[in-house]
Amino acid sequence: MPSGAFGAADFKVFDVTGFQPRMGQIRERIRPKLETLGHSLAPAIQRTIGDETFIHVAKHARRTVNPPDDTWVAFAPDRRGYKKHCHFKVAVSRNCVRFLFEVGPEHADKVRWRAAWKRNAAQLGAVLRRVQGLAWFKNEHDEEPAGLLSDFDAEGLTQLAEDRLRGRDGQLVIGRAVPAAEAARWREADYRARALETFRPLAPLYRLK
Repeated sequence: MPSGAFGAADFKVFDVTGFQPRMGQIRERIRPKLETLGHSLAPAIQRTIGDETFIHVAKHARRTVNPPDDTWVAFAPDRRGYKKHCHFKVAVSRNCVRFLFEVGPEHADKVRWRAAWKRNAAQLGAVLRRVQGLAWFKNEHDEEPAGLLSDFDAEGLTQLAEDRLRGRDGQLVIGRAVPAAEAARWREADYRARALETFRPLAPLYRLK
């Protein structure tokens, strides 16, 4: 089984031009490592959230022309897919690795989740604002975060979810981005440690109903 760590050459896969050439490199170099990392992380994530966890490595099946700028392994409570649920994700792109919690555009009940966030914003915010470097992203594919959660009070966090989850394509994305130059020096154990360091304080969001 390949290592679940990514080297400098792996990040350069996203410089490859053309759909088929880049997808070939993703399938050959990146996807096996995401599979390894996913299986390595899943038991710890399952203990963290207290629910069965399934891994889903992106296949980009809907793409036929434009090559993806990132790829990922997602963790969700459903064997059939992750997009209709809150999920964790480790995403790899040209310039960084991102460790994310997402309520995506296809979440089955964003209105109910948003209401649960609003009810618990004060309590959740007190924890999340203390987590160093925890940030929000405008889009699940963005490499750069839009801002730090530590900049928000409870009212601001409530409004963040209201704003980000509004509309059919609304999404809430929270986590950390680590530069590729740093992540390329890590071992698999470092990826696991950084992922869990990010996911554990976000577990209450995963469980919100």
